[in-house]
Amino acid sequence: MDNEQLQLLISNALTEDIGTGDHSTLSCIPPHKLGKAELKIKQEGILAGVEVARRIFEQVEPTAVFTPFKKDGDVMAIGEKAFEVTASIYTILTCERLVLNCMQRMSGIATLTHQYTEKLKGYKTKLLDTRKTTPNFRLLEKEAVRIGGGTNHRFGLYDMIMLKDNHIDYAGGLELAINKAYDYTQIHNLPLKIEVETRSLLDVETVCQIGKGKLFRIMLDNFSPAKITQALAIIQGEYETEASGGINLQTIESYAATNVDYVSVGGLIHQAQSLDLSLKAVIV
Repeated sequence: MDNEQLQLLISNALTEDIGTGDHSTLSCIPPHKLGKAELKIKQEGILAGVEVARRIFEQVEPTAVFTPFKKDGDVMAIGEKAFEVTASIYTILTCERLVLNCMQRMSGIATLTHQYTEKLKGYKTKLLDTRKTTPNFRLLEKEAVRIGGGTNHRFGLYDMIMLKDNHIDYAGGLELAINKAYDYTQIHNLPLKIEVETRSLLDVETVCQIGKGKLFRIMLDNFSPAKITQALAIIQGEYETEASGGINLQTIESYAATNVDYVSVGGLIHQAQSLDLSLKAVIV
């Protein structure tokens, strides 16, 4: 993860939550009093967000003592402890909800991603996420996919050129879109890879004829596994290939069986359910 982006995310999230002050804590807890709390696991799955939790506590209180008992990517069972933190009670209570929101959401995504990657065992196909993310939370959602065993696609609009259906239609067709995008990278000296979406086998044939030296990947959007096989026979390994569009846990293995290079699943993030975790005070 980008450290500056994470620091900014934490700062913005705390500002949103604290506002004029954590008056619940200020009203009944003496200042500077130390406390201890532990993260309890209440649902099975893949743990994600431990390092994010550490960064949250340490950003608020650099002297906080954070002791992990499990790490990101570990299988978690009900009743286990993920970590323990000793810090000012003000810090613990102020950070509590942000830590839980991040870890519950990340663990849900990592768990669902792991379920998908288990289906891909034995195949060469890799699992990609998409940009179907929560605004201002993409950094952690994509990190959760990585923790769960998936591969991150482009992070945003700036780090790769992806010519989707609307780009192609607005540009006037496949050939114009591809040539304009390639020329753009050359004129501006941008080391950006170009991927193009195809919607039919005819599109695939066209791309293969005009894309040499310009493209690195062809997206096969809403193709059935049978049509993926036909498309791969046309492509002949000249480009990376990505299957996309409505692929789920029940169908992903049939796509992997075609030997397509990647399968992208937006549902890794937008269909994931948060897992149940709690941060509890330790009173000694």
